Amino acid sequence: MKRSTERILTTHTGSLPRPDALAERMLAKEAGQAVDPAELETLIQAATTEAVQQQVACGVDVVNDGEMSKPGYSNYVKDRLTGFSGQSGMKHRPEWEDFPEYYQLNRQDAARANLKTPACTGPVQLADPEAVHRDIARLRAALAALGDQQPADVFMTAASPGVIAHFLENQYYGSDEAYLAALADAMRPEYEAIAAAGFVLQLDCPDLAMSRHMGANAALSVEQFRAKIAIQVEVLNHALAGIPPEQLRLHLCWGNYEGPHHRDVPLRDILDVVFRARPSAISFEGANPRHGHEWALFEDVKLPEGKLLIPGVLDSTTNYVEHPELVAQRIVRYARLVGRENVIAGTDCGFGTFVGRARVDRRITWAKLQAMAEGARLASQQLW
Repeated sequence: MKRSTERILTTHTGSLPRPDALAERMLAKEAGQAVDPAELETLIQAATTEAVQQQVACGVDVVNDGEMSKPGYSNYVKDRLTGFSGQSGMKHRPEWEDFPEYYQLNRQDAARANLKTPACTGPVQLADPEAVHRDIARLRAALAALGDQQPADVFMTAASPGVIAHFLENQYYGSDEAYLAALADAMRPEYEAIAAAGFVLQLDCPDLAMSRHMGANAALSVEQFRAKIAIQVEVLNHALAGIPPEQLRLHLCWGNYEGPHHRDVPLRDILDVVFRARPSAISFEGANPRHGHEWALFEDVKLPEGKLLIPGVLDSTTNYVEHPELVAQRIVRYARLVGRENVIAGTDCGFGTFVGRARVDRRITWAKLQAMAEGARLASQQLW
């Protein structure tokens, strides 16, 4: 994994807005309609190539495929693993009781997306081992199309056992631990294939923070929640045992949605557990109004040896285009506390987390990424 040794590098969390034609076909497939596989593949490859080109044009240094082949960053595994059917229940959030009128609109909007979130109803095993290799081939083709304009580094994302278990509820295994272990074994080939391809592997782990204020976890004490995510980190580390930490990054967040977030667990309460995870880089929300203040943690929290931070310097739920000087300020705060070589500028979360649910306009997404690149340039002028 490249570090910011000469200037502040930029990246993002993974998902980018899909072109309308691709989104329409993916939603049709999710709804059970017949979709021409060849047409879908053409749309995915074209969207992947465009996403890579746009990232480079916007000044993003560490790029990916935009997750163009996935209907969602977590539920895509239902098409690659066995054992899933039916529908998982919606996890209750105490936020809904605090602000019922707001969340009535939120739930209605989410229901229109028609995305499948099945439950685990049978043994979880790898069913489509070639799926990840198709993703790798598409990304390689998109990179080849760049010619000499190659990015500084390349990453690919994959769902963690914990986030899969959060969204696709367990109705088969006798314990949560057994379910997590089965997911880890089933996902390991995908993790290792991405690493073997030479890309940085990002594990999507919103469960380490987001799940605190959802479902049964909302009734747990902080210590009980810490104990639960410690198990999820342990399982994740087991699945990643064969991959060097410097080829791994981890993303955590509190849910990529606009809302009060007043029940979010503070980063301080979970950070030491997160640092136990094998990945060397930690990506987290640092720009939105609920978590933008948490950079100050690092005034007294020492960054462990070998770790680096990818703080969000762009909010992924608003159509405001951040001013480059604000971006630079956010970057410099972290760099002066943990060292400039230990900071890569990132985004709070994805801009296309689930197909059909993008909150930020596609063109505005590119403008925001351009602002991040300019802010990183300004920050580098101050730091070097």
